[in-house]
Amino acid sequence: MTNDVAETNPEESVACFALSKNDSYVMSASGGKISLFNMMTFKTMTTFMPPPPAATFLAFHPQDNNIIAIGMDDSTIQIYNVRVDEVKSKLKGHSKRITGLAFSHVLNVLVSSGADAQICVWSSDGWEKQKTRYVQLPPGRTPSPQSDTRVQFHNDQTHFLLVHETQLAIYETTKLECVKQWIQRENSAPISHATFSCDSQLIYASFFDATICVFTASHLRLRCKINPSAYLTSNLNVHPMVIAAHPQEPNQFAFGLSDGTVHVLEPLESDGRWGVPPPADNGSTSTVPATPTAAGSGSEQPAQR
Repeated sequence: MTNDVAETNPEESVACFALSKNDSYVMSASGGKISLFNMMTFKTMTTFMPPPPAATFLAFHPQDNNIIAIGMDDSTIQIYNVRVDEVKSKLKGHSKRITGLAFSHVLNVLVSSGADAQICVWSSDGWEKQKTRYVQLPPGRTPSPQSDTRVQFHNDQTHFLLVHETQLAIYETTKLECVKQWIQRENSAPISHATFSCDSQLIYASFFDATICVFTASHLRLRCKINPSAYLTSNLNVHPMVIAAHPQEPNQFAFGLSDGTVHVLEPLESDGRWGVPPPADNGSTSTVPATPTAAGSGSEQPAQR
């Protein structure tokens, strides 16, 4: 299965893909047209939407595989119906490229995030914008121009994880309020990616210094810190670009490195789970009643690997 890469610069294009709910289809793009692949035959079913603008994030509607939300590098979100080959709606609310999309089938909403550090909540019935909020950055911190903001729904479908290079945060969707926040200390390596475990009890986060941390999802407390030496043997000039949780094993996850390799990690058999919370990490945690405030001191020391 190969994406259309005609007239694209691989160094500059954004690669993105999404797997349908029943695992039958994959939608993928690498700066060119979007491709829809059949996972049973590995054949290309169709290609559509030649750039510009180029797709930067993709998400299937949770109840209809024919409806696709497509985040674009021109800051718009296009709601596309594959069956009739038609854009049903174009959502405008961001000012920079779209970097994250997540549907809630319980709330019937789509949450979007962008390189503008803005979060928007859209009705997935009529596609009206319901709420919008900017991510509160730590005082004095300026995000890098390539900084992405990503979102992922908790299994309860009412809270979502926000991932930014400076922080991890849990938001309540209906009020779009930050209720938990973990801020990476200044001068520490930025966060490169993070995801919930399959049961939403843990959060796996990777950093640009190749460190990986395991947090409790309930309080964003650090349970375990995995040093690069635990999985890198030679090339230390790499870092995790993306991290993914195993769909059935809560304590297993995979991550892809900047050199193209993929690693899968799980706890030692004797441990059975990641870390046992002990006392102070290299970030700070806070419970945020409504609008995010400056984080308080963390209270747990990670188990080292």
